[in-house]
Amino acid sequence: MNKIWWKALTIILLIYVITGGLLFDVPRLDILNETIRALYFHVPMWFGMIIMLTISVIQSILYLRSSDQKHDIAAIEYANVGVVFGILGITTGMLWAQFTWGDWWSGDPKQNGAAIGLLIYFAYFILRGSFENQDQKARISAVYNIFAFAALIPLLFILPRLTDSLHPGNGGNPGFNAYDLDSKLRMIFYPAVLAWTLLGVWITSLRIRIKTISNSVL
Repeated sequence: MNKIWWKALTIILLIYVITGGLLFDVPRLDILNETIRALYFHVPMWFGMIIMLTISVIQSILYLRSSDQKHDIAAIEYANVGVVFGILGITTGMLWAQFTWGDWWSGDPKQNGAAIGLLIYFAYFILRGSFENQDQKARISAVYNIFAFAALIPLLFILPRLTDSLHPGNGGNPGFNAYDLDSKLRMIFYPAVLAWTLLGVWITSLRIRIKTISNSVL
């Protein structure tokens, strides 16, 4: 993905999303009101995180099959950026929760699941740092990465649906599509998902390039 067009598209989409997300008209809904603008930032961050971590686990699988170092580098860098997106997602979610639920952290199952998921990935980084042998580090962390991703999906998408949750689409609450993701919101929301995801891929590609050059020098 060395072509410049998708990077230009990323910049254009980000300008559009940030400008539209802050200034364009939004539906006036009970309780949510202007805070629904967080939808353009909070939810796309989670989309970006899931996509980055999905690519990361695929790269780990490819490494286990080939022992090619480039897959290990891609796995750790996609995980790095994915976790940053996760931190941004949970932070914007806390801000939104303060205005809509009346508390920064309400112990909602999806909030707890997201926090546990991030801690699992923090352990992944700690595990990598505990090995000096590069092959051993890459192989063991690749296996851990697969199990970390397998644990993350139930924490975010399955367990909250089995219990009472304040999040839309969980615990009996209707999802946004069911009642308020109208055309005004879709005009910004869908480009936001694409924009933040492309930004994550861009950042990751730069980190992979830097890491590859650094390794070749060493």
